[in-house]
Amino acid sequence: MAQLGRHQGHTQVIVTDSRPTPYGRQSISQEDVEAVAQQLVSDWLTTGPSVESFEQDLGDVTGGHPVVAVSSGTAALHCAYAALSLNEGDEIITSPITFISTAATAIKEGARVIFADVDELTGNLDAQSAQDAISPRTRAIVAIDFAGNPADYRELQKVASDARIPLIADASHSLGASLDSRPVGDWADMTTLSFFPTKNIATGEGGAVVCKNREYLERVQGFRSHGLVRLPEKQELKGEGPWHQEVQEFGLNYRLTDIQAALGRSQLERLQHFLQRRQEIVDRYNAVFASNPSLRLPGVTPGAKPAWHLYPLRVPSDKRLRLYEELRKHSVLAQVNYLPVYWHPVFQKMGYPRGLCPNAEASYKGEISLPLYVDLKDGEVDRIAQIVLEALR
Repeated sequence: MAQLGRHQGHTQVIVTDSRPTPYGRQSISQEDVEAVAQQLVSDWLTTGPSVESFEQDLGDVTGGHPVVAVSSGTAALHCAYAALSLNEGDEIITSPITFISTAATAIKEGARVIFADVDELTGNLDAQSAQDAISPRTRAIVAIDFAGNPADYRELQKVASDARIPLIADASHSLGASLDSRPVGDWADMTTLSFFPTKNIATGEGGAVVCKNREYLERVQGFRSHGLVRLPEKQELKGEGPWHQEVQEFGLNYRLTDIQAALGRSQLERLQHFLQRRQEIVDRYNAVFASNPSLRLPGVTPGAKPAWHLYPLRVPSDKRLRLYEELRKHSVLAQVNYLPVYWHPVFQKMGYPRGLCPNAEASYKGEISLPLYVDLKDGEVDRIAQIVLEALR
C-alpha cells in the first residue's frame, strides 16, 4: 500500500506497508513519476535530447566540465579505462576497498591492477601507499570516494602529477560532495559516477564520466556507442554518402536512455535535499555512537563535505557477525562494504595473496553499513542505533 504526501514542497510517495529496513533505498516522488511518464509519450526513448540535458545538468554540479552519461557505474569505469588506451601489462593503482567493478573493468582492458593500502581513518586510498606502488608501467591512479567521503585529492593529485600519469576518481558514492569547496568532478582528470537506486540520485541503472581532457572526452563518447564515427571530417572511408558511419576502434553499447535521463534530471532537482537528509541521519547515528569507545565513526577527509552514500560503522571484528545477525532478527538489513577486492576467488586464482593491504583488511573485518537513505525516519534511526548498542554489550 502507498499514498501520496507532501515533503519540502515536493509530492512524495510514502510507503505505508510494513517492510524490512534495507541499508539503502531510492526516493521517488510524484514529480519523478511524471517526468518518466512524459518521456514515455515523447519521440525519444533511447539516447536523445534528455540525455544531453542530463549531461549538462550533471556538469553544473561537477565543476562545469563535459559529462558523458552511460548505462551504469561499471560502464563509466570501463569507458574511462578505454579512454586511456591501455595495453597488455599496463598497470593501474587503486584501493581494494571498493566494488569489484573498479578493478574488473581495468583487467578487461588488459591492465594489471596494483592494490595500494587505504587510510586507516577514512578507508580511502592512501597517497603514500599509491606513490610507493608506482612503476614504469603505471598508467593511472584510481581513487575511490568510499561511503561518499572524498579521497584526499590534494595529495593524490601531487603523486599523479609528479609521475605524469592521470588521476581517475571513482565517485560512484559521492555525487554532490566537495573538497576544499571544489566539487567532486573538478579534481581528477576523469571522474566516474553511478546512479544505482541506493546512490545519491537514481536512474534505475546508470552512470557518467566527467572529462576534463578533450581527448578523453572524445574517446569516452566513442566507446559508449560502439566506436561509431559519424562526423565526415573524422572518417577514414570517403565518399560513402551522407548516411555513412564507421568504426575505427571497437566500442560497446553503454548508452543511457532518455527515459532514465528524465528520471535523473528530476532527481537532480532534489540533490541538495537528499544530501542534507543523509547528513542529518549520519549526525544522528554519530551522536549515539560517539561516546562508545568500542566503535569507530565514519572518517572524514579534512576539508571535505561528504555526500554520504553509506554509514560505515567500525565495530570489534569478533562481534560483527553477532551484530549483523541481531539486526536481521529485527528486520534491519545491514550490509558489509567491502570484501577486499583481491580476496575474491577470481583474484586469488590470478595469484594475488592476502596481506597486501593491512589497513584495508582490518577495515573490512570490522565494517558494517547501517541503513542510510533519504526516507529513513528519525525514530527508525534511533531504533537501529539501540539495537547496535544492545548487541555489542
